[in-house]
Amino acid sequence: MAALAKSRTLIYNLNSKLGSLGMLNRLTRRHFPSLTPQILASSDFHYNNSPNLFVSRHFESTKAQTHPGSLHGDDDQLLDFPGGKVGITSQMRFISETNDWRVPCYRVLDDDGQPIGEFVEVDEETALKMYTNMVTLQVMDTLFYEAQRQGRISFYVTTIGEEAINIASAAALSMDDIIFPQYREAGVLLWRGFTLQEFANQCFSNEADYGKGRQMPVHYGSRKLNYITIASTVATQLPHAVGAAYSLKMDKKDACVITYFGDGGTSTGDFHAAVNFAAVMETPVIFFCRNNGWAISTPISDQLRSDGVVVRGQGYGIQSIRVDGNDALAIYNAVGAARKMAILEERPILIEAMTYRVGHHTTSDDSTRYRPVAEIEWWRNSRDPITKFRKWIEGNRWWNDEEESQLRISTRNNVLEAIQAAEKLKKPPVAELFTDVYDVLPPNLLEQRKSLMETLKKHPEEYPQDFPL
Repeated sequence: MAALAKSRTLIYNLNSKLGSLGMLNRLTRRHFPSLTPQILASSDFHYNNSPNLFVSRHFESTKAQTHPGSLHGDDDQLLDFPGGKVGITSQMRFISETNDWRVPCYRVLDDDGQPIGEFVEVDEETALKMYTNMVTLQVMDTLFYEAQRQGRISFYVTTIGEEAINIASAAALSMDDIIFPQYREAGVLLWRGFTLQEFANQCFSNEADYGKGRQMPVHYGSRKLNYITIASTVATQLPHAVGAAYSLKMDKKDACVITYFGDGGTSTGDFHAAVNFAAVMETPVIFFCRNNGWAISTPISDQLRSDGVVVRGQGYGIQSIRVDGNDALAIYNAVGAARKMAILEERPILIEAMTYRVGHHTTSDDSTRYRPVAEIEWWRNSRDPITKFRKWIEGNRWWNDEEESQLRISTRNNVLEAIQAAEKLKKPPVAELFTDVYDVLPPNLLEQRKSLMETLKKHPEEYPQDFPL
């Protein structure tokens, strides 16, 4: 009931401040540099110093003005439209569908783990935590994948080849920042303190699973760690993330939202709606796209005619950057800078991380049917993000072969112990299917619950006996 009251308060505040969204925009010098103090003081504009106030813009007329040295056209004039002033040209020109050059990819470490430029330094403690978490994520993925193949869990999604994206981005954030994941960001949760046992409990859908067995495996969530529960539907988390970021802005929180999605997510309507909403409302949200080359079996070349995802940000008025997704230090630096801009400047940021999905899309997929095995193995062996980062920490004399061996042995044992413990726990009661949504169950759900219980009792041989009613 408290959450409902808070939602109603938020809606009331939005209505009172925004009015009709189609007629409103924020009054700032950054957007409207042509607004002089004399214009702002006139009766045509209603201005309030409140940072959350949005006002209607009124224009007396649309007319041509002289503008010496205009860079927008070959006739030194500007036309004043509701969307802003634009230059005039007597030449009919169509904008090119693409640039002659591709947006470069920001990188800190070369393939041998050597720095190639300046970057924000990472201390030894942070670097070692990043590395051990990347290894832990890799080992966990390997063992849970094997458990699925053995029939012990029904489904799994690996992050193999994308460990740097997970761990390095998480390391650059604050615990107060809110995570809206897709389904390949288990490492972000690992960094925040989600234990191997908690991962195993969720994947085995036992009585200790926070979702009470009502979600597919790997659909993690943690209110304590500000990690919103995963949904399988592609990109539906993006508009939610923008709304959450707007709430942080209204409450003047020193935090931002980050939402993760794949290149396939940019082909959805939710992506475009969310990015435009974030740009117009100036919300502190980081859109983090993992461009791993494949949307299940659809290659990026069949999705986009443009230069990847990074150029889409400019179309919506959002600062964007392309980053080497296999370079942990590049990810750490880019996300850290994006977070600072998002909070201090109240703006959304788009990050496109270029990487490769070494694993199958899920355990339901066989990626060798649509891409060559040699390609997969080249990325696994030549562009592995863990190997690259290990070379860097070894170059700093923070790591050695003995520590590597100990880490992998102990991590493997810990994951196996978590799996065995999770298997021994009972399953959640079947009645939990109907809880946690309504305070009082409506008649249709009461009828469904009754029908389910009668069916289970009538045909006990058709259902597992380890599920309590």
